[in-house]
Amino acid sequence: MSNQIVVVGHLRVAEDDRDAYVADCVEVVCQARAAPGCLDFVVAADPLEPDRVAVVERWASRADLDAFRSSGPPDEQWARIRDVQVVELDIPQHV
Repeated sequence: MSNQIVVVGHLRVAEDDRDAYVADCVEVVCQARAAPGCLDFVVAADPLEPDRVAVVERWASRADLDAFRSSGPPDEQWARIRDVQVVELDIPQHV
């Protein structure tokens, strides 16, 4: 049985762009949630820091995550990100 992959952390974008950035992520969230092996995928505005966007992903396997990432977000979306602080956790599945 393969391990579950959890991605958690945050992105930093311009304060005046944060809400638009999160809104522009709706399509990516929909694509992720429809992707094989996606167990959860959330991109949300931080309620305290005006430039911070929280990210949480859960995938059934590394292969599922890698397959989704190969179809990743458009370059213009990446260009808006000023900093990325995320970790990937490899979580053993228990029977």
